[in-house]
Amino acid sequence: MIARTPFFRAGSNVVLAGILLMLLGDFLFALNDAMGKWLVASFSVGQVLLIRSIGAFIVLCPMIARQSGSALFKVERPGLQLLRVVAATADTGLFYTAVAYLPLADVMTFYMAGPIYVAAISHLFLGEKVGWRRWVAILAGFGGVVIALRPSSASLSLASLFALVGSLCFALSLVMNRVLRATSDTTLVTWQTLGALVAGLAFTIGSWRTPTALDLFAMLLLGIVSCAAHLMITRALKLAPASTLAPLQYSLLLWAAVFGLIFFGDVPDTQILIGSGVIVFAGLFIFHRQKVVDKTVPVEAVPRDGR
Repeated sequence: MIARTPFFRAGSNVVLAGILLMLLGDFLFALNDAMGKWLVASFSVGQVLLIRSIGAFIVLCPMIARQSGSALFKVERPGLQLLRVVAATADTGLFYTAVAYLPLADVMTFYMAGPIYVAAISHLFLGEKVGWRRWVAILAGFGGVVIALRPSSASLSLASLFALVGSLCFALSLVMNRVLRATSDTTLVTWQTLGALVAGLAFTIGSWRTPTALDLFAMLLLGIVSCAAHLMITRALKLAPASTLAPLQYSLLLWAAVFGLIFFGDVPDTQILIGSGVIVFAGLFIFHRQKVVDKTVPVEAVPRDGR
């Protein structure tokens, strides 16, 4: 037992590093979301996506230079790589479109249902077995989404539907991350950023507004913060089990409420709070059942970045 202690200690340290990276990445994502909401109030979503993507390459370029040039093009399962890029680009664009019209916490409520969608998509897409308890939790989570969506002719908005579809794209990109986990972090984030850049360029045509130096700096900084958050979370998912990290995503709801209140004066209403509570409860139950069902994966079995 004594001889094996260092192994478990090293494994625990790796998992702890993954947890800390996930928490920091979630905080940066929440900061990115608040910055994005501020920027899309004055600039088109396409323009924000375009300049944000250029800013992201400030972080990515040194990382791309460190790996072989062929690593960006010789990727596993190109079709799924393309699907991931499309899903991630749609997720980002729809999110920024939604926060232009809705409070930050409201939009984040829809995105917090992402892990619930992941459980359902993984069953259909990856053939993973989902027991009846988790199916009940998935249905309850959908109920929470319906509560938050306010599906009545008087209150259902196009912005809410943007947030809902964006959250589905977010869930699909999470599933693709799991399928393509052997691909290096740099390659995954680079193609994702290129997808956002191309989409931003297309949607900027006819809607360009010359930014001030401060606005330009803010949009470039948005890309740097977002890219750093993506890299941290992508790395975290390779260091610690997804079932351990997934509940930490709910810290985004807290940060969204705090930033929304401080910077925009938004106070979540009762219906959003109830919907959020149902979604969080259902998600946590799904994570709990996943940990019960799954076998523990040895630390060495988790694919590492090849660099």
